[in-house]
Amino acid sequence: QVQLVESGGGLVQPGGSLRLSCTASGFTLDDYAIGWFRQAPGKEREGVSCVSSRDPRTYYEDSVKGRFTISRDTAKNTVYLQMNSLKPEDTGVYYCAARRYRFCILAESVYDYWGQGTQVTVSS
Repeated sequence: QVQLVESGGGLVQPGGSLRLSCTASGFTLDDYAIGWFRQAPGKEREGVSCVSSRDPRTYYEDSVKGRFTISRDTAKNTVYLQMNSLKPEDTGVYYCAARRYRFCILAESVYDYWGQGTQVTVSS
């Protein structure tokens, strides 16, 4: 069964850090471009970051550049999103998604599989 599971969300103060994990079962994540998306309350889901398949290229939405880092752990079949210097506007449900294609883009319509999401709340 193909499945993506996110974890690592939680409540953090502004300026803090979290590391989100996206672990796959039923398929090899290295064969897929992986994207991270988020949805804030009352807003549409937006792309945050993505990494291409078997390619070092990564992309970041402008508001997270320099603060978020996406990476892969092949042995664990997991993709991470390291989030530093968190701001209240980073609050939302974070989803990972997999695209059976080499190159990633921050457009949710092209992704084939989605996780259930993990809540990130940045608040003092």
